Amino acid sequence: MTIADPILIAAMQAAFATRDRSQDGRFVVAVHTTHIYCRPSCPARRPRPENVAFYADNASAEAAGFRPCKRCRPDEAARDAQAVERALAMLGEAESAPTLEALSGLTGYSPSHFQRVFTRIVGLSPAAYGRALRAERAREALSDGGRVSDAIYDAGFAAPSRFYAAMEGRLGMAPSAWAKGGAGVTIEWAVTETSLGPMLVAATDKGVCRLAFGESGDDLAGRFPQAALRRGGDRFAALLAQVVAAVEQPGRMADIPLDVQGTAFQEKVWQALRAIPAGETRTYAQIAAAAGTPKAVRAAGSANGANPVAVLVPCHRVIRIDGSLGGYAYGTAIKQELLRREKRPG
Repeated sequence: MTIADPILIAAMQAAFATRDRSQDGRFVVAVHTTHIYCRPSCPARRPRPENVAFYADNASAEAAGFRPCKRCRPDEAARDAQAVERALAMLGEAESAPTLEALSGLTGYSPSHFQRVFTRIVGLSPAAYGRALRAERAREALSDGGRVSDAIYDAGFAAPSRFYAAMEGRLGMAPSAWAKGGAGVTIEWAVTETSLGPMLVAATDKGVCRLAFGESGDDLAGRFPQAALRRGGDRFAALLAQVVAAVEQPGRMADIPLDVQGTAFQEKVWQALRAIPAGETRTYAQIAAAAGTPKAVRAAGSANGANPVAVLVPCHRVIRIDGSLGGYAYGTAIKQELLRREKRPG
């Protein structure tokens, strides 16, 4: 049967008109005048809209009497989808990350071709998908109260540094704890002097949850009114030293664990911020696009401003489209100095 939902049809028409490769394998386009069906990305000239019908899959189109296009080969798209399904199953069952060669070996594709197919269909490379899967496993273990080191290795990470890099600012404290002002969480904190002025650093047992300039313990209590706050001890002092070093030399950050939570959109923006190389800047529009919502420039700016861990999630690397600094929660002087330090040689 053809697809009849007008909303789905409108989306499919748009994908077909723009030859959107990301939609290949999700539906096929049948042309009544030629009796063939195509991928959405088919390079052939577009038929008249009244001669087109949309089917959910190859089998439905063939049952209606259409044959696969010899130019775009939609039958291969079905094979691609099946290959990716097998790879996803392997990734989900594996205790450690399978190699690209092992994944492609399931399909008969070359590693480079399989990488392109997987990335087109899933939206992530096999390696990136595997990292996200391991990160999710680690988050689940941590939310059950497990030890950080055990959760990291049990999730399939070879080293803590790999885990912290993959987490992209999405660690441990349960969203419910953030929503309830840190209920049930112990937070250690200190205010320390830096060359940029007094800096508050606070951390749970899983990572830094607050880094701010010019704030005090009272400000922290206002942010986490239900948490148990205590002055940092010896273990916290080691973490604090890492944070101070990252601020004094912001282009040379170590793997510092974070414990931050936001909305799904905020976390996408924070991930985009952490992807900006030291010494470079991006505009708010570029960050919105990197977060998958190119029109949400103002929302990206708000998410940027909501970043709870200055410098570690480098919101100072975002500037206006005209090249001016734009705003910064702790003043443009600190923002300018951080950028200057990242750009200076050595």
